Amino acid sequence: MDRQPILEGDRVLLRPLREEDWEALFAIASDPAVWEQHPMHDRWREDVFRAFFDDAMAQGGALAVIDKTKDVIIGSTRFQAYDEADGGSVEIGWTFLAPRYWGRGLNPEMKRLMLEHAFESVARVDFRVGETNYRSRIALENIGAERSRRTELAQYQGRRVLHIVYEITAESFASGPLVSNASDDDGGDEAGES
Repeated sequence: MDRQPILEGDRVLLRPLREEDWEALFAIASDPAVWEQHPMHDRWREDVFRAFFDDAMAQGGALAVIDKTKDVIIGSTRFQAYDEADGGSVEIGWTFLAPRYWGRGLNPEMKRLMLEHAFESVARVDFRVGETNYRSRIALENIGAERSRRTELAQYQGRRVLHIVYEITAESFASGPLVSNASDDDGGDEAGES
């Protein structure tokens, strides 16, 4: 699976993240509102976001989200954890958008593009979201993701962090809200998954 495609919708363009995107992306990430419900709530700090950005570059699945009307970066997302077993799966997540773009239907458009691309290669897409990140959980449910029984437990700054795993299968996507209402469904926006 190509985890760094160029995907284009009506309003957003997704393209591989580049080192030179650092400044524009940190300008967005430095707003504490982006991370307020996120388990790693201090990603607005430059040192913490630098580690996040460097990891995104090293993992090889990071995409810049571009507002096509203004030709500016408005956030980032990733294809992570690709696994060929059992029909294949990939994680979509690590997503954040500038707050001024929340609630404008860009997240559903972006996720539709990513899911269409993923389902050319895999049978299931996973989304990992912090237990208390209600904005992201609602947004995932609005695009047709279903909560699985899987969870992941991690530690951050000495505290327990529980991630809930949502999923969309190729079959559920084919009859889900992103396909049936691709042109007019707002679907909600999230600040950041994972």
